[in-house]
Amino acid sequence: MDKLNGGVGLRKGRTNLSMIHPGDALDFWRVLLADKKNGWFLLFAEMKVPGEAWLEFRIKEGPSPVLQQTATFMPKGLWGRINWYMLMPFHFFIFKGMANKIVQYRG
Repeated sequence: MDKLNGGVGLRKGRTNLSMIHPGDALDFWRVLLADKKNGWFLLFAEMKVPGEAWLEFRIKEGPSPVLQQTATFMPKGLWGRINWYMLMPFHFFIFKGMANKIVQYRG
């Protein structure tokens, strides 16, 4: 859908399968920050959306490490707000599934 709307669509492949660096493309996300030492990973959406979107992951180390996932959307205009609220229920399941896969992979 994104590609049909003039966006970048889902890109296939990565430049390096074992490392991620700022500037890398991951599907329709651009890596802004990949700080392994501090457990912080920040992505910016390059897909066509009525606004701007970021996806942030932080790992809180400790006896029981915790993955914190934050989705941020800054809508542009009324359509941006309508779009966000229409898609919010779907994002809950998408992001929860994504976080579970990350935890399984890391575990």
